[in-house]
Amino acid sequence: MKWSRPIALFSAALALCATEPNAATQRWWLHVLALANDGMEGRDTGSAGYRTAERYVIAEFQRAGLKPAGQTGYTQAVPLREVRLQPAESPVELVRPDGATKLEWLRQISVTARPGVPAAIDADLVFAGDGAPAGTAALDLHGKIVVQMPGHRPATPIPGIAGTIAIDATTGAEPPHWPVPYSVSMTLAESPVRTGSNAAPSFRFNPAFAEELFRGSGHTFDELQKLAADHKPLPEFAIPARLHATIKMTGGELSSDNIVAALPGSDPKLADEYVVVSAHLDGYGIGEPRNGDKIYNGAFDDAAYVATLIDFAQKLHESGTKLRRSLLFLVVTGEEKGLLGSKYFALHPTVAKEKLAADINLDQLRPLFPLKTLTCIGLDESSLGQTVRRVGDSMDIRIQADPEPERRLIQRSDNYSLMQIAVPAVGFVFGYTPGSPEEAIYRRWYAERYHSPADDINQPWDPPAAARFNEFFANVVEAVSNAAERPQWKLGSRFAHSDVR
Repeated sequence: MKWSRPIALFSAALALCATEPNAATQRWWLHVLALANDGMEGRDTGSAGYRTAERYVIAEFQRAGLKPAGQTGYTQAVPLREVRLQPAESPVELVRPDGATKLEWLRQISVTARPGVPAAIDADLVFAGDGAPAGTAALDLHGKIVVQMPGHRPATPIPGIAGTIAIDATTGAEPPHWPVPYSVSMTLAESPVRTGSNAAPSFRFNPAFAEELFRGSGHTFDELQKLAADHKPLPEFAIPARLHATIKMTGGELSSDNIVAALPGSDPKLADEYVVVSAHLDGYGIGEPRNGDKIYNGAFDDAAYVATLIDFAQKLHESGTKLRRSLLFLVVTGEEKGLLGSKYFALHPTVAKEKLAADINLDQLRPLFPLKTLTCIGLDESSLGQTVRRVGDSMDIRIQADPEPERRLIQRSDNYSLMQIAVPAVGFVFGYTPGSPEEAIYRRWYAERYHSPADDINQPWDPPAAARFNEFFANVVEAVSNAAERPQWKLGSRFAHSDVR
């Protein structure tokens, strides 16, 4: 399939954007538009939209002179297994002595899709306070559904219960979004199948409707939130309601591709080593509508940084730049389903594992304000951090370690899969000064756009910041590729002798 990029199409697309690119980001933004427009249908793992986006990326890599490095040409098939809730065939309601209240899947309540969830559930609700695993003499949990406050989930499973309903938090760095796009789980097809039936289901509940859970109990969600905020003990009590649900899950196997392409190095002594540059192509696809929009475009998560890889490859090709080490362009699938594409690549690398010198991963980046500070994920794990700092200093960009390690960002992107096989890796997040207007913009993006249809091509962004980051990325890749020594883990890093888990 050939892809054309006529000026008329480009101009028409720009007219629809909330922000126009500057000269340095015009071509990059064209790739973002191509990957994140509604026609790609959100690029869900294994979908027709994903396959269309995949063809676009491969065509652009070919145009940039990259060589095939997959199992079959430019691709590496990732066999997957799926379990998916069918909301239209799964009625759910709260039943009280005075009648039943129907609940809406994905808007008020969701359930973790997994094998073994019972086809029907009918059980009383209880509130177990701080989540004691066995309950108390005054509160029998056996056969009940335990309602849990945000941050009050027990560390170990509660035996003998019929399920849990966890109310989502209303605050935090990444407040949860409702409606939920869908309830689906995917695993690598080669992973062991979870056995057993009638597994206690795990429900999520929208806090905007949480008062309905406690109606008639003598307690309110607002009251319990205030107690929790003041770090006071939470009461234990029965709730005069039952959750009655039919749960229809469907399952099957599918396949979705990683894209793997190589740029051979120029130094005979180093060309056998590969610097991996990675980003994920998948988004959330088509899901439950939000404000009338059902396409989860994933413009900055992560179409923009697949676009960075394409633009970088094309600039190397046009300039004739030669790098001493080889580059491996890795565009993975299934990141949003649990890092599945990168995990599969780590288990089955298309280049011998010992030849993978480093991974520079692109995700979690939001060019929403001027680039003055970058958080480097994995900064102090390997010598890559020193390279990143040198490049940052040369561009007057302050480099910092992750100021919010509790968010576990290091484990939530594809760099983690490579680190699991002892490949030094880093990733990046736009940083800010605490309490600054930039932090407010960053937090608002997570509250309003993260993993939602609002992460689209019509959102505001900062073209100079995007251009500056893309330049920074290119400089880091070139520095790592041309260094005399390959990156090394720092003494004591927990990843130095890791393997895929």
